[in-house]
Amino acid sequence: MADIARKASAHWEGDLRSGSGTVSTESGTLQNAQYSFKTRFEQGVGTNPEELLASAHAGCFTMQLSALLAAHGHEIQSLDTEATCEMVKDGPGFKISTMRLTVRGRVTGSDQADFEAHVQDAAAKCPLSRIMLGNVEITHEAILE
Repeated sequence: MADIARKASAHWEGDLRSGSGTVSTESGTLQNAQYSFKTRFEQGVGTNPEELLASAHAGCFTMQLSALLAAHGHEIQSLDTEATCEMVKDGPGFKISTMRLTVRGRVTGSDQADFEAHVQDAAAKCPLSRIMLGNVEITHEAILE
């Protein structure tokens, strides 16, 4: 049995290229957010699975980093993580090849080397990083401001 379970749903109508759908989360933060072929492979209004994965990874990683820094006595003024999810053609379809994380931190009591060490530790412990391990190249850039 799971310790924590979260739900999201997707609805789709039509074929891949001309159809469209919506995604929603149990919390209600996303309610019928539009997604389509254009929002995924071209430019269009709405979201897409890769953008949502990048958002989730940025949030998960940043929370993990915050926990580790605080556990080592650092005062966190701010952490800002940008995640870029890259997808490449792979045979008949596509695959997510790389997730690039850039984190900027304002942290009291830390220097660049210490901050980078905490970023690497967070990368090893973040649940979303762990699920991608071995399937997606994950890079980290740590910038202490």
